[in-house]
Amino acid sequence: MRISKWMAGAALAAFAATTAIGQTASSPLDPVQSAANVKAHMGFLASDLLQGRDSDSDGYRIAANYVASQFQQLGVKPGGTNGSFFQPVPMVSYRAVDQGSYVLRGKNGQTVTLTPGEDVNVGRVPGQPETKLSAPLVFVGYGLVAPEHGRDDYKGVNVKGKIVVVLSGAPEGIQTEERAYYQNVRNKRAVAAARGAVGMITVDKPSDEKRRPFKNTARNWQNWAMTWRQPDGKAFDVAPSVPLLGSISTVGAEKLFAGAPTTYAALAAAAESKAANPQRFALPWTLDVTLRTESKNSESMNVVGLIEGSDPKLKNEYVVLSAHLDHIGVSTSGEGDRINNGALDNASGVATTLEVGRAFRESGKAPRRSILLLAVTAEEKGLVGSEYFARNPTVPLSSIAADVNLDMPILFYDFQDVIAFGADRSTIGSAVRRAGERVGVALSPDPLPEEGLFTRSDHYRFVEVGVPSVFLMTGFQNGGEKAFRGFLAGCYHHPCDDLNQPIDYAAGAKFARMNYEIARELADADARPQWTKGDFFAGKFANKK
Repeated sequence: MRISKWMAGAALAAFAATTAIGQTASSPLDPVQSAANVKAHMGFLASDLLQGRDSDSDGYRIAANYVASQFQQLGVKPGGTNGSFFQPVPMVSYRAVDQGSYVLRGKNGQTVTLTPGEDVNVGRVPGQPETKLSAPLVFVGYGLVAPEHGRDDYKGVNVKGKIVVVLSGAPEGIQTEERAYYQNVRNKRAVAAARGAVGMITVDKPSDEKRRPFKNTARNWQNWAMTWRQPDGKAFDVAPSVPLLGSISTVGAEKLFAGAPTTYAALAAAAESKAANPQRFALPWTLDVTLRTESKNSESMNVVGLIEGSDPKLKNEYVVLSAHLDHIGVSTSGEGDRINNGALDNASGVATTLEVGRAFRESGKAPRRSILLLAVTAEEKGLVGSEYFARNPTVPLSSIAADVNLDMPILFYDFQDVIAFGADRSTIGSAVRRAGERVGVALSPDPLPEEGLFTRSDHYRFVEVGVPSVFLMTGFQNGGEKAFRGFLAGCYHHPCDDLNQPIDYAAGAKFARMNYEIARELADADARPQWTKGDFFAGKFANKK
């Protein structure tokens, strides 16, 4: 059988690579051996046996035990709970039972039904079997309150007891990482909750659907979402009083804004103009919405390894190297292969994290600060595992000096530059630049600000609790743009993200070395990383620690 033949080969390759760990090398990461190790680890983690590593699946548990066994072979100590490599993550899984009911009701008795899958994509509310709501609609533009940009989209409108309608995204004129913060729906819901709203509807712009066709997201309406479970058994939610009731397509938006002071087309044009500041107003509709959500308790695990520091004082501080171990499992529909192996997303990140751990062990010099190697669960469900760890760390939160996150390096080419998200928010930026000089890698600005990547990977959960963090993305030079955009448009979150892709394992070794150089400098520096004075995210979160 194809799986068993592949598994035998992958297991032998992994064994061969890991048995070389104890051998002396002229440098912490010999490029040839490192590339072989990356290939071996990816060969196992992206194999069909693991069935796409969905976070509450047997395949994920196999992957977690594999990573723990690699930690053991490296001589890395357990960093989880109860003297183990594991941190249990209690979770709530939830999904829509059906596509709900959305009826617009006008003051004159007129009603308009929004069609699921065409006009609206159904919302889901964790821990609430049924959500029934009838409330007036108020359009609040992008739904931003950004005093540093002189902007308050709620000014002059009363949303207390009402459902707010917000455009997806954020204005292009806002700096890329701050823009990612403001376009994050969790933040928008929290802002709406503070102003007394009772629900939220998001509306696509034409540019959104050009990048991500509405039908592609709407067809996944019955996928399970996840959040972590609090000690009282309730699902964690940043703004439970403002559920996300659904997302509206450009087609549905025409119905939603019918009879409004301004047409949807005019609003969309204003939103995507340089000013990006459309008019806000009450809509002439009340929305009657009914959602049914099924929930179930589940449990997954983070995997935590510890490399103890050598400095008597600094060893009680920690540099975290994080990478998400989960992927999206097996597709429920489609023909042929339906296993989403997640080779680049994110077997590659976990494999390179293991190589960074090996570099520390083989360097012959223990870091001054301690290193936590952290493989987290449920990133694909909304950065759940990293959020759980950041809010329930296995070491004191105040002792976590920095997070270096490794997520989805595109290993199709010899990358010559990286985008270092968050680097210049703190003194980590200097370490990143020096590491780039040593490895021969340039630093480039974010080429995809519309994607909001800064808030879409696990480092951001550390930022939210005040920990300076960085996340590297392989850059667009030397064919990188074609490779990255091609992957996003093709195999990203599809079964073809497997080991049949033209993976350049030498690039994986190079990515591991770059991250090792950063982590080594952060671990050995006299002073721990400090937020840049007056930084946007420092102002939002630095007082959380």
